[in-house]
Amino acid sequence: MRTEENQPLAGRRADHDVALQVEPAHLGVQDDLAGGPPDGHLVAGADVDGLFDVHVKAPFFLTQALLPLLADGGRILNVSSGLARFTYPGNAAYAAAKGAVEVLTRYQAAELGDRRIRVNVLVPGAIATDFGGGLVRDNKQVNEAVAGAIPLGRAGEPDDIGAAVPLILADGFAWANGTRIELSGGQNL
Repeated sequence: MRTEENQPLAGRRADHDVALQVEPAHLGVQDDLAGGPPDGHLVAGADVDGLFDVHVKAPFFLTQALLPLLADGGRILNVSSGLARFTYPGNAAYAAAKGAVEVLTRYQAAELGDRRIRVNVLVPGAIATDFGGGLVRDNKQVNEAVAGAIPLGRAGEPDDIGAAVPLILADGFAWANGTRIELSGGQNL
């Protein structure tokens, strides 16, 4: 028997009060699980909570709140990260949150299918933007290292991602649902 508390996403209403209980772990997680970053900084539970608040809970609850406004046959495009597929020291908590977004996408696709709402997840690789303080864009050594891990020989640019979004959301892409769409130039194949 389904109760209001365990209804699937498609059955919930935006005006329903949702209680989510999170038991935060009081253990630190090293940025780099293989020995820690140079400064030995441990990621605090609050840091991990913050990442999950932004990258997992926000798209979950935003989608839930907007479902009454989303037309049948609509589209949702979540955003993950190549770090959910490949590893880079110091990014375990962020990558775990982005991995959760990929799982969320599959569940949303399944639960919203009866309304013909397509849900996919866009997965950029390393893109030369402000992300990470502009590390890929502004640090020549990092940019060259990233380019060396990409068969196309360069880091991604914002237009590599932005130009693809309308294509992914277009009617011609209508059979894609619950799909992980990686745009990384083949990074870390």
